[in-house]
Amino acid sequence: MDRAWQLHPGVAVRPERFGALLYHFGTRRLSFLKTPMLLEVVQGLADAPSARDACRNAGVDDTQAAMYHRALAGLAATDMICERAVA
Repeated sequence: MDRAWQLHPGVAVRPERFGALLYHFGTRRLSFLKTPMLLEVVQGLADAPSARDACRNAGVDDTQAAMYHRALAGLAATDMICERAVA
């Protein structure tokens, strides 16, 4: 949560009412973002210094943080998001 992340370059995002669909062109894997707030977190990863900051910037409060951290860990495990080099 304290590292810089970004959407994997091979992943396309399709926003939906419920959140979004993510499609990884390399692995051909499809993932669902089940809330609009999770979509906002994922879209904010590239501009935030850490995943924790992306969550805060999207309005994730302390009671929701663990759920969003697990969701991001799952996205990382399936290569939907990847670590970003910090300049």
